[in-house]
Amino acid sequence: MSPASHLKNIGVLGLGIIGSRAADNLRKAGHDVFVWSRSARPVPNFLASPREVAQTANVVQIFVRDGEALLEAVSDMQPVLERHHVIVNNATVSKEATLEAAAICEKAGAGFLDCPFTGSKNAAADGKLVYYVGGEEFLLDRVRSVLAATSAEILHVGAVGEATVLKIATNLVSAVTAEVLAEAASLVKADGVEPEKLLAALKLNANYSMLVGMKLPAMIAGEFEPHFSLRNMLKDVDFGRAMAGRLKVDVPTIDATATIMRKGVDAGKGDQDFSVIGAAISAKKGAAKA
Repeated sequence: MSPASHLKNIGVLGLGIIGSRAADNLRKAGHDVFVWSRSARPVPNFLASPREVAQTANVVQIFVRDGEALLEAVSDMQPVLERHHVIVNNATVSKEATLEAAAICEKAGAGFLDCPFTGSKNAAADGKLVYYVGGEEFLLDRVRSVLAATSAEILHVGAVGEATVLKIATNLVSAVTAEVLAEAASLVKADGVEPEKLLAALKLNANYSMLVGMKLPAMIAGEFEPHFSLRNMLKDVDFGRAMAGRLKVDVPTIDATATIMRKGVDAGKGDQDFSVIGAAISAKKGAAKA
């Protein structure tokens, strides 16, 4: 089998905010893309199961929501996996689920890459995701051109599991940043200063970041169209808290952030963007005043 034919057919499992856009960019790059998700979608080459996708494509990217869905998908594919397959898990799940999925694939003789990403809806649409990759470098070399079709950067970080740990850690920083940003905006507004002035001040401050530039305007406008949902961010924060418990590391700031996020999910805001944490804080303060 030639390298070109090996990479012609690509599988994508999970057609949510990111997976659907990744599939679009793979098509634009000239690949024949075969897809599956739990809910049927009116898209080209939609197949009935992960197994059917693996029977058609040698490289399969997985964008499902959680560890349970990941393990169900790889278990369904396992009977048809062979040495020519490379399974690329792009879902952020626990390290334990990552290692278990890798073991299922490796038992079948297939390659496996731990490949979570950073970047939300707009980055996915523009083919500008950033992949953190854990696994054998020769496997990454086999699929690098596939990942390049949907990404701006590909960072090889080490063994399977290490990419997942690093992705969870980066999301902890994002979650806590969103929380303190919301608190700062609430303080400024409560003291009669326009929140837009906080954004102007932060742009000239050393702690300004792309995340601040994206999320603070959404908080000010009260617009929380999901780029990365509060529910999914809470999932990742809980992964980090579980890691901390296992490793006996104290994470009080992360614990506090998780409490606020969980209240937002319980209040029905889970499917909105995680920047809605500001609305959850405001609601909490309003309840306290009442």
